[in-house]
Amino acid sequence: MLRALELLAPARNADIGIAAIDCGADAVYIAGPGFGARHSAGNPVDEVRRLCEYAHRFGARIFVTLNTILYDGELPEARAMMRDLEDAGADAFIVQDLAVRSFGARVPLHASTQCSIRTPEDAAFYSGMGFSRLVLERQLSLEDIRKIHSATPAELEFFVHGALCVCYSGQCYMSEAVAGRSANRGECVQACRSLYDLVDSSGRTLVRNKALLSLKDLNLSNRLADLADAGISSFKIEGRLKNISYVRNVTREYSMALDALVASRPDLYRRASFGRIKGGFTPMPDKTFNRGYTELFIDGKRGSWASMDAPKSMGTAVGQVVSVRPSRNGETVITLDRDLSLRNGDGFSFISESGIQGFRGDVCIGREIRCKAVEGLEKGMTLYRNIDSAFEKELSGNLPQRLIGVKVAMDFGNSLSISAESEDGRKVSLQLDIPEEKAENQERMESMIYGQVEKTAGHYSFSLEKLSAADGLPLMKASEINGIRRTLASRLDALPCNIVPMPSMTGKPTSPDEEISYKSNVSNHISRQAYLSGGSRSVEKAFELTHRKDTELMRTKYCIKHELGLCPIHQGASPTGPLFLVNNGRRFPLRFDCSRCEMAVLD
Repeated sequence: MLRALELLAPARNADIGIAAIDCGADAVYIAGPGFGARHSAGNPVDEVRRLCEYAHRFGARIFVTLNTILYDGELPEARAMMRDLEDAGADAFIVQDLAVRSFGARVPLHASTQCSIRTPEDAAFYSGMGFSRLVLERQLSLEDIRKIHSATPAELEFFVHGALCVCYSGQCYMSEAVAGRSANRGECVQACRSLYDLVDSSGRTLVRNKALLSLKDLNLSNRLADLADAGISSFKIEGRLKNISYVRNVTREYSMALDALVASRPDLYRRASFGRIKGGFTPMPDKTFNRGYTELFIDGKRGSWASMDAPKSMGTAVGQVVSVRPSRNGETVITLDRDLSLRNGDGFSFISESGIQGFRGDVCIGREIRCKAVEGLEKGMTLYRNIDSAFEKELSGNLPQRLIGVKVAMDFGNSLSISAESEDGRKVSLQLDIPEEKAENQERMESMIYGQVEKTAGHYSFSLEKLSAADGLPLMKASEINGIRRTLASRLDALPCNIVPMPSMTGKPTSPDEEISYKSNVSNHISRQAYLSGGSRSVEKAFELTHRKDTELMRTKYCIKHELGLCPIHQGASPTGPLFLVNNGRRFPLRFDCSRCEMAVLD
C-alpha cells in the first residue's frame, strides 16, 4: 500500500489557507477562536468552515491548533469550541494539553510540537495516549527519527521550513520570566531574538550586543526523500503569522519538491490530496522572509546555526554604499557600487550600530536609490534587498490553478452514453439523445469533440480517454459539448471528494517518567491525572513565576560556545569558566551539559 505524503502549510486566516491549497498544500493548519499557540492568529468558526469547504474540494484537510496549556476553568470553553470546529469541518486538532483527550473528539488528535517529542519513549507515551500523529521536535537527526518511527505506529510529522525556536519546543520559559507572558499560552515575546552581551564570571564582556540566541531559518527542501525514508509522512511549513506571499512562495516550492519525490518513487509514495497545479509563478524562497538557512541537526552534526547579526530578514546583498547625500527636495540619494536592476518600491536593509534598519526605495534608477531620510546608513556599508517588489507582484498576479483530473468516455449509439471518473474515484454518467444527422466531415467532428471536452470546468480538468461511434459521429455544436462538460462538473460537485483516510489510535498510556517536572506543562487536574494513571508518582505544576532559583528557562542542542569557537571538547578551546547572558541589566547563567552536548539558560 502506498504511503501518503502530506505537505502541511500554515494559515493566519482563511484567505491564506485557500492560497496554500491552490499552491499545492495537502493540508493546512489554522487557529480557531482561541487556545492556539499564536495568540494573534485566531479565527472565527465561520472562517474555519469556509476554509474547510474549499480544502475538501481537493481532498485536502484542515487541522485546527488547540495547542496552548489549559487551566481548569477554561476546559468547558475549550470543549465547546472543539465541538463548533468539528461541526465546521475540522479534520483534526493539534493538541498540547492532555486534558483535550477527555473532550470526546470525533476527529483525530495530533500531539503538537509543543509536546517536545524527541525520544522513542516520548513517542510511545503520546501514541499510547491516543494521539494518531506526533509532531516531532525540530532538533532531531535522521537517526533519531528512525528510532522514533520504529517505536510507534502513529504518523510522524516534521517541520521542514521556517523559523526555529532555539530551545526544545514547548519548554521555553524565557518569555514568561522576562515579561510574564507564557509561550505555552500563545504569548511568546521572542526573547530569543533579543540582543545580549556574553559575559564571563569576572565581568569581562566577550561578545557585545548580539542576538546570541537567534537561529537561522530551517530549510530541508533537499532532504524530503531522506525524511520520508526515515518515517516522516507530513512535511510541515512554519509560519502562522506570515503573510500570503510567503505562504504561496514556500508552499509552491515544497509542493514541487514533493511531486518530484513521488514521481521518483511511485511504488512507495503518493500525495495525500488530489489535483495537479497548473501554471503560475516560479517559486523563489530566497526572496521572501528568512534569516538565512540551515538544515540544523538533520545529519547529527553541528554547523553554523546562529543568526546573531540578523535576527530579522536581511534579504540578499545588492552592493556597497558609495555615497549617501541629501537632495534639494529633502530626499536621501544613495549610490551603490553596482547596478542590479533595482525597482521602485523595493525594500532594503542594513546593519548599523543600533541594529538592523530598513527602508523603502521610492525611485530606483541604475545605481541610485532615492528615498525618505535614512538614519545610520553610511558609506562602505553593505546594503541588502529584503523586498523584491517585482517578485511580490508576480506572487499576487500570476497565480497557479489547482485542477482535479477527470477521465471521460463517450459512446455514440442510439443515444450518447457518457461516463466520467475523477482522479479521487468519483464516478458519474449521462445518457443523452443525439441528433440524427451525421457529421459530413467525421475527422473534423472528432477533433471538435476532443477539443471541447478536454478543457476545464470549475476546478476540474477533463481528458477524453475513449470515443466510440460505430455508426459515425452525429453533427453536434460546440455549445452542446461544452454543456456536457459543465454538467459532468456539476454532477461531480454533488459528490464529496474522497479523502485519504487518516489513522486513529488507541492504546494503554505508559508515562515515560516517574516524576513529572514543570517541563510537562501540567496546568489542570485532568492532565495531571493522565500522568498519574500512566504510572507517574508525582506531577509538578506548570512553570510559574514563583519558581525556584536556577530553574532552566530553556534547554537546547544549540551551544553558544560551539558557535563562537569556544568549545573545549569539539574545538579544543581553552576553558572559559562560567558564562552569562546579559540583557537590560538582567543576567542569565548558562549551563553547558557536555555529556549530552546541550546548553541550558537558567533564571
